[in-house]
Amino acid sequence: MKSSNGINTSTAFYVSQGTDQPAKEGFLATAATGSPWGPGSQHGGPPAALLTRAIERLDGGPERVVDRVVGRFTMELLGPVPVGPLSVTASVVRPGRSVELCEATLYDDARGRAVARASAWRFPINGDGPGDLGEPLPHTHRDGEPHDRPTSWSGGYLDAVEWLWVKGAVMDPGPGLVWMRPSVPLVESEQMSPVQRLMACVDSASGVSAELDPGQWNFINTELTVHVLRPPLGEWLCLDAQTMLGNGSVGMATSSVYDEHGLVARSAQALLIAKR
Repeated sequence: MKSSNGINTSTAFYVSQGTDQPAKEGFLATAATGSPWGPGSQHGGPPAALLTRAIERLDGGPERVVDRVVGRFTMELLGPVPVGPLSVTASVVRPGRSVELCEATLYDDARGRAVARASAWRFPINGDGPGDLGEPLPHTHRDGEPHDRPTSWSGGYLDAVEWLWVKGAVMDPGPGLVWMRPSVPLVESEQMSPVQRLMACVDSASGVSAELDPGQWNFINTELTVHVLRPPLGEWLCLDAQTMLGNGSVGMATSSVYDEHGLVARSAQALLIAKR
């Protein structure tokens, strides 16, 4: 189904358009990907998850002897990601028997240019490491409560995710603590993988811990780096986020990400700070 402005409004972030050439898959972004800064561009979460999907689907070639898991993911946002037709390519740029470095690129098909690029180190899946799941938080999503989003922000992604706040809110300056989960699939008719779900959520750290009035300031991340200790378990993730501001145009948002068993990942984002 499409809305009056031509944007697909099906119940997923993306609809696959299939492959028109090897190693390249097309997608149509839906209104659910829309950024809080305006409905014409995407929130960073869905593109991060879509690039992760492409990386997770790579075949490492003849040197790959074990299954892999993403241990570090970095996304560079090269420009606004439009809500429209996109395509994704991915490749293994440094194969290896133990670890491998992968890349994926997201293209704006209407303009024929790259809008986001990701790199990821993949590590062997190993269930007998020396660590454990860690200590669970003293609360779960059942202890959180919903808050209305700022009236100056658009819906889209914000309305396609469930938010249950334990501490703070977007309109309350300072650190925030929120349980969240996407309420729609990443790709229509597909189940989201645990790491895809993580990437779909963790880009929200700068909003969860907003230090500025979103009605007067933009604080837009140019990149996202996530170190993944282990894939999350369950649907709900908790972001314990904070934002730090410099005395110029640069800010930084960081978060620790938990599931109901313990620590899953840590993230960092460089922010462009500008008056609206």
